[in-house]
Amino acid sequence: MSDDYHLDTLAVRAGTQRSQFGEHSEALYLTSSFVFKTAAQAAARFANQEPGNIYSRFTNPTVTMMEERLAALEGAQCCVSTGSGMAAILSTVMGLLRSGDHIVCSAGVFGATVQLLGNVMKRFGVETTFVSGSALSGWEKALKPATRLLFLETPSNPLTEVYDVAALAGIAKKAGALLAVDNCFCTPALQRPLELGADIVIHSATKYLDGQGRVLGGAVLGRRDVIHEGVFGFLRTAGPTLSPFNAWVILKGLETLRIRMQNQSESALALARWLEQQPAVERVYYPGLASHPQHELAKKQQKGPGAIVSFDVKGGREGAWRVVDATKMLSITANLGDTRSTITHPASTTHGRISPEARAAAGIGEGLLRVAVGLEKVEDIEADLAQGLNP
Repeated sequence: MSDDYHLDTLAVRAGTQRSQFGEHSEALYLTSSFVFKTAAQAAARFANQEPGNIYSRFTNPTVTMMEERLAALEGAQCCVSTGSGMAAILSTVMGLLRSGDHIVCSAGVFGATVQLLGNVMKRFGVETTFVSGSALSGWEKALKPATRLLFLETPSNPLTEVYDVAALAGIAKKAGALLAVDNCFCTPALQRPLELGADIVIHSATKYLDGQGRVLGGAVLGRRDVIHEGVFGFLRTAGPTLSPFNAWVILKGLETLRIRMQNQSESALALARWLEQQPAVERVYYPGLASHPQHELAKKQQKGPGAIVSFDVKGGREGAWRVVDATKMLSITANLGDTRSTITHPASTTHGRISPEARAAAGIGEGLLRVAVGLEKVEDIEADLAQGLNP
């Protein structure tokens, strides 16, 4: 489908492949394998001499539709989908790196990402240096001759730090490395990292791409030579596969992506402004606020500030847990990107398994709470939080 279409149109139409039955909605192909007309055709497909489906571990029409639609939204040449967001990150590093390579990663990333890059990949001879803060000088100092990948989330989880993607792309290119951006918080509705110079975009489709907390999924996007030859080769062999059913659900979620992201961003901004006025709140972290250190950068490279609001509550863990336990409507869960607003205490959940030193380096204190704003009326979210903030 032509890239000239608006994002809203691509979200509904891109990637659609109709069968001989002419179905209007995307078909769900629940099959493990596909039948060949002849032995010669089977051989040709396995040898990559003829396009076509072989086995749903790595080729499935429903999954392909989801990949092509997301690629259209991100402006990418190629998309490889995976069974979860962490599977997407794993597939990226295993598919593109080898023993002896080095990664530079922002300290402000999801806790499981810290564990994967800092601990698991070390067993395979891949070292990672974590950089605190968004200052470019820290990234430049962390580079080594063996650096092959720069990895970051922007905005970051959970402090919503915003990184200058274009500047980091320049640093990566000069070092002969690839720049990978986790675009989970913004999605292509609010930010397109490839247009800013990134080489790779990674998604946890579990979050806003589905948007309703129903299924797990992940995706890696970028140039065909990087994604198909590197990441797809790993997925084909190792099998961290997205199921056709989950791909179909995500396809339907993409149809309303921009509408949801706009609404949730507007509510998040209103909530962030309200939180700044609460005596029990020490600090609010939200790119849409003028008080955010990277507010101007966020306005430059994002179409909206996103739906994640984090804030420090007075009284440390005791004060934070009091707020969480007093809520009656918000869902106490570590997931985000849902139509239902969620609240979590990162230091004891999403980042609970990393060391206290790593949490401190990432700025995650005991009083920090993260709210992922859903589609409820923002006044109801405020009233729910007020029960614990103003007991």
